[in-house]
Amino acid sequence: MADKNLVELREKIDAIDDSIVDLLANRMKVSGNIAEYKRENNLPILDRTREREKLKELSQKAEPEMESYTRILYSLLFEMSKEHQLKLNKKPSNVYNMFVEALERTPKEFPKRETVACQGIEGAYAQLASDKFFDVPCILYMKNFEGVFAAIDNKLCKYGVLPLENSTAGSVNKIYDLMMKHNFHIVRCARIKIDHNLLVNEGVCKEDITEIVSHEQAFLQCTDYLKEFKNVKVTVCENTAVAAKMVRESGRRDLAALSSYTCAELYELDIIDSSVQNSGNNYTKFICIAKDLEIYPAADKTSLMMVIQNKPGALYKVLSRFFVLGINLIKLESRPIPDRDFEYMFYFDVEGSVYSKEFNTLISEIDDLSEEVRYLGSYMELI
Repeated sequence: MADKNLVELREKIDAIDDSIVDLLANRMKVSGNIAEYKRENNLPILDRTREREKLKELSQKAEPEMESYTRILYSLLFEMSKEHQLKLNKKPSNVYNMFVEALERTPKEFPKRETVACQGIEGAYAQLASDKFFDVPCILYMKNFEGVFAAIDNKLCKYGVLPLENSTAGSVNKIYDLMMKHNFHIVRCARIKIDHNLLVNEGVCKEDITEIVSHEQAFLQCTDYLKEFKNVKVTVCENTAVAAKMVRESGRRDLAALSSYTCAELYELDIIDSSVQNSGNNYTKFICIAKDLEIYPAADKTSLMMVIQNKPGALYKVLSRFFVLGINLIKLESRPIPDRDFEYMFYFDVEGSVYSKEFNTLISEIDDLSEEVRYLGSYMELI
């Protein structure tokens, strides 16, 4: 008897679903007619006032326990409708035009020999990343991250290499803040395995150490190991390679550095303990940036920056568009915008081939998703 009742209920659901499918098709057809009217009368696709009023009206019509479900359903329907109208009107965004132009002019192969700027000195992880991006890079070493952007702005080099996030310590917030100040594009990224080692001058024992120097990210990645050093001073410096060089040049027998195996060899230092990071699966994502937009074959990751209104549902509208198009969001980061109260820049990483229909649709309508949008680039990731 119970099985029979379940079958009957499922049949009712099936009948309702059939009606919904038909109604959705009719709704999208009328939406297409509206798109045609807007095109003929030079009207914008997005009408926020109409959308807001319609959501309020529909929510009020719904039974109290169904109000939130109704709002969510129609918010998604409105996104689908806008996507459909934009596709029919075929009016590409400024970003899309820039994207198509870059695809046409970018060489088919990534350059092997280039001048590139990175922060630090010989032996820094950024140098290892530069060697991964280019077969024979000519590296300009900058004192800080700002210097990398400045080198590109001042045409001292074509490319720059910067750390973006670590699998253990998280995002490098300074880079995200600098992204808002400079115009640039990401042309490639790579994951570099991070192994931190405790380096000292020859013959120094662990008990002799009173101070450890390294980059702040290295300290964050080695917090468990550092608990062994109860009364040892921790000093932040510009770079892990700089830390190793400081130990070597100081000659001190109470100073140690958290740095790489490469730096141990380069600066002739002893390794007291190796691979002391919290996680053995410790990687840092480095990006290769350029002034001009370059999109090389096999690009399947895209980075965007958007300023989104500080109001309920604003971020949802962007995320729902990704959902409607089947675009996979793999990273979402937010940073406060300087001199603008409670306004944020959102950083998105999405996944998908630049040649896919879904991605091209997203880029063609990207201007309508937020108050401001910056297309940082599409690229492949080296592993």
